[in-house]
Amino acid sequence: MRDALFEVEDLHVVTAEGGAPILRGVSLAVRPGEIHALMGPNGSGKSTLAQVLLGSPEYEVTSGAVRFKGDDITSWDPDVRAKAGVFLAFQYPQSIPGVSVTNFLRQAMSSRKGLDLSVLEVRLALMEWMARLEMDPAFADRYLNEGFSGGEKKRNEILQMAMLQPEVAILDETDSGLDIDALRVVARGVQEVRRENPSLGVLVITHYHRLLDHLAPDVVHLLVDGRIVRSGGPELARGVEDEGYESWR
Repeated sequence: MRDALFEVEDLHVVTAEGGAPILRGVSLAVRPGEIHALMGPNGSGKSTLAQVLLGSPEYEVTSGAVRFKGDDITSWDPDVRAKAGVFLAFQYPQSIPGVSVTNFLRQAMSSRKGLDLSVLEVRLALMEWMARLEMDPAFADRYLNEGFSGGEKKRNEILQMAMLQPEVAILDETDSGLDIDALRVVARGVQEVRRENPSLGVLVITHYHRLLDHLAPDVVHLLVDGRIVRSGGPELARGVEDEGYESWR
């Protein structure tokens, strides 16, 4: 699509071992500054799509393409995509014992910017963003996600997004396991990052409309059995909440 920042075109995907298709012709296009939401039941292929967009070797694209700013990135490695400006907030963020939040971000930011940033530079920006995201500054010295609650892990993902300044962000069920207060904080964090970077394109992958009530997506897509069966406005998400997914199978 013309002027698309991030585009998925007729994507067909199987696992790396082969077998039945998981994604069967998925297409969507996110323009700069837009929020797109992808909803669907368990097993519909939502998290598979997130992993494929990141470049996971666990899946094979059998046809179709993923494009970023007009470039075909389907064969790019995950680190190349991340360095170019594609960010994925994981549904289940991993812990990294022995690596503090500060040091992790220093390495990631240095790679993204192509500079050897000092700990002081990173820490100054980190303290500012932690305050904006209502995070305890003590977390900067803790090992990444080790001993963090579910809400703290998700907030830390938003912190990483803020610090890395990507051009497109894919949020894979960031609302999973969050209570209403934690959900509100995470949603505010996403909006705070977007205020800093209005051209940021966002793809939110979720089961429920409650996160979308805070983020107000421009477009909602329904993914069922590996295909997008309907795209529309925010009212589509509310309709799914009321009626479920069975009518779309």
